[in-house]
Amino acid sequence: MQGMMMDAPLLISSIAEHAAKNHGDREIMSITADNPEHRYTYRECFARSKQLANALDRLGMNRGDRVATLAWNDYRHLEMYYGVSGAGYVCHTINPRLFPEQLVFIINHAEDRWIFTDLMFVPLLESIADKISRVEGFVVMTDAAHMPESSLSNMLCYETLLAAESSDYTWPDLDERCASSLCYTSGTTGDPKGVLYDHRSTILHAYAGVAPDVLGLSSLDCIMPVVPLFHVNAWGTPYSAVMVGAKIVFPGPKMGDGETLCKLIQAEGVSVTLGVPTVWLAVLQYAEKAGKRLDHLQRAIVGGAAVPQSMIKEFRDKHGVEVRQGWGMTEMSPLGAVNSIKAGLDGLSDQQSLDLATRAGRGIFGVELRIVDDDGNELPWDGEAYGALQVRGPWVCSDYFRLGGSAGAHTDDGWFDTGDVATIDAEGYMAITDRTKDVIKSGGEWISSIELENVAMDHPAVAEAAVIGLAHPKWTERPLLVVVKAEGQDVGKEEMLAWYKGKVATWCVPNDVVYIDELPHTATGKVKKIELRRQFADYQFPN
Repeated sequence: MQGMMMDAPLLISSIAEHAAKNHGDREIMSITADNPEHRYTYRECFARSKQLANALDRLGMNRGDRVATLAWNDYRHLEMYYGVSGAGYVCHTINPRLFPEQLVFIINHAEDRWIFTDLMFVPLLESIADKISRVEGFVVMTDAAHMPESSLSNMLCYETLLAAESSDYTWPDLDERCASSLCYTSGTTGDPKGVLYDHRSTILHAYAGVAPDVLGLSSLDCIMPVVPLFHVNAWGTPYSAVMVGAKIVFPGPKMGDGETLCKLIQAEGVSVTLGVPTVWLAVLQYAEKAGKRLDHLQRAIVGGAAVPQSMIKEFRDKHGVEVRQGWGMTEMSPLGAVNSIKAGLDGLSDQQSLDLATRAGRGIFGVELRIVDDDGNELPWDGEAYGALQVRGPWVCSDYFRLGGSAGAHTDDGWFDTGDVATIDAEGYMAITDRTKDVIKSGGEWISSIELENVAMDHPAVAEAAVIGLAHPKWTERPLLVVVKAEGQDVGKEEMLAWYKGKVATWCVPNDVVYIDELPHTATGKVKKIELRRQFADYQFPN
């Protein structure tokens, strides 16, 4: 026997329709290159998304065609999210921080027909235009008064394009499993790989995101996504925030500016914000120097890299802000785990709470987690056993775009191998101990580079730290600590290594520390350990 319920497809356009009707007066504030303080309502946003859909139809797009964006976090980019996907096309957000050869590969591999770009990326596109000949044209996301002179062929103005169209548009009745958006991984170990999301996965992911134990969003919130819209759909917030009718603040090209972010938090009443740890270092440093408090902010969702305990403590003690660490991947839309307190753990001591907050979090409903040994045997959730972390669920990719299973990222029984090594405790809290390729094996024992990095980051003289395993004649591998000193701070080798005393097992303490001016980063802000290993390939530990 089957149930007798209506079969309504889960479509991104349904979020737009709901928001326009139920939260039409809610505000979206943006910083853009041509307007430093743009404001309008949900109602206006989704009327313009319909104008965009009409324009794309007029350009001769076909269902499933890819439309690329090279843009910061602002209102026009949000219109693209809904106008492109809602009309049945695929919104392909591209990270402009990638190397030019990676951009060329991604654009050609996706077969993007049109590229919508912010003003500042026009020169970048000009430099690679001769290598992306399949692209039919470019739309600069500005008004006529700010249109640049350019060598790009068939270049249109976004505002002029929309002005010629009506907001009278009926969203098509699509299959909920049809493709909606496309993101590529950063390609640190080869060519970038495309992850193709569908409407159903996106809606389910948005539902999960608004839950109290995840992002905890409601119409009472003001959310500022500092994680880029081109980085895994800003962790789903363009959908989850709109779904509940939260006010949205977009920092545009100012996403790395601690002063601007602090001022936006205060002036706009931001209650929830999301971003990677390096962003919050800038915010906290500015707040400290300027004597500012983040009074309105309630929750900072931090992901993309391990969050040092010192950052969690500073947010909490100086600003009254709860830090929720999250974990996920492009392949997972990206939410997989979020660290929130569960029932029975609210009586922990101060230090126990801090220790718990540094873990990656608990798996959210919709994502199953498991850890396995080298033979694929499932390991217990006891907080001690660690193994390869694997996931599955309705918003986890089943394959990569146009690779036909050749990536070998999925197990025979249908789980996605994340490439992370993790432990899971009896309460379900997961901790990433390393990437599979970064774990250090010393004398037959495993050493977590992430644990050593977290300890280093708690030292007040350390701005950034990375730990890599290098060859050792006796122990096979030993850890090397690479440190960038905080501005105006100094710390010697002996003091730095002594900092580990009592914090990790003696045999885990790095053998040496080296100081450099800057760590190499990927386009998404993660430390490029493969580059560090190349840089120190000839390094020898002191006797």
